[in-house]
Amino acid sequence: MKKKLSIFILLVTSLLLVACGEGDSTDTGSTDNETVEIKVGATSVPHAELLEEVTPLLAEQGIELTIETYTDYALPNEDLSRGELDANFFQHIPFFEAAIDEKGYDIVNLGGVHIEPIGVYSKGIASVDDIKEGTEVIISRNVPDHGRILSLFEANGLITLDENVTKSVATVDDIIDNPLNLTFSPDVNPEFLVQAYENEEDTLVVINANYAIEADLSPLDDALFFEGDDSQYVNIVVARAEDEDNEALQKLVEALQSEEIHEFINEQYGGEVFPYQGDN
Repeated sequence: MKKKLSIFILLVTSLLLVACGEGDSTDTGSTDNETVEIKVGATSVPHAELLEEVTPLLAEQGIELTIETYTDYALPNEDLSRGELDANFFQHIPFFEAAIDEKGYDIVNLGGVHIEPIGVYSKGIASVDDIKEGTEVIISRNVPDHGRILSLFEANGLITLDENVTKSVATVDDIIDNPLNLTFSPDVNPEFLVQAYENEEDTLVVINANYAIEADLSPLDDALFFEGDDSQYVNIVVARAEDEDNEALQKLVEALQSEEIHEFINEQYGGEVFPYQGDN
């Protein structure tokens, strides 16, 4: 009788231990401890550098960030739309909106991070006062940048745009006064503008800050003139519409918008890139 009782007690104890063990496993929650992987496409400077800076911040939250680097603007939205990326980080809002209009991408803006001031550079022209009549201005063939560029020239007194035209979508046809008869040539891919600057002595070349910085050109020190931190061309993180509320991507944006990253931008780029303070 005692032997049977002992066996019964052992069986009950074993069942209780198994039940407790199962309870502990449920409380821990293996799902909660799993690492979430996200893949983000970016151009190298400053986008990929900013992503590298937030990588350890995300790792602390269980998010493993993989950065896919691009050298041009043509592929990141296409790859995102096809599902090869979870997000991308390379474009400003007018470029984003133009891509949707042209390609029909179902993508969304998750938030703004920084501004890269576009600047006007020249090998042979030392100042605005030295710009001669008929000077050629080489600009990107990227149409969403044209209104931005023309607005910059207007702000520096070199042209006047039709006041009835929205400046962000202005074209050369909207110039109503051009006292120096400047010729705007939109024939160069953005990634080749630095090469145009190196090869042409007496032209003006308008270069995005990311490409300028990569080529050791400083908007502050080398540009004849450039945008200020009031520019509306904020660079944004973009995802597919279906992932708009994705928690890991939301945490990515929060990290990029953090005070820590703002301080990094100011220290790393010394006024050549501006942290964005707005709501986009």
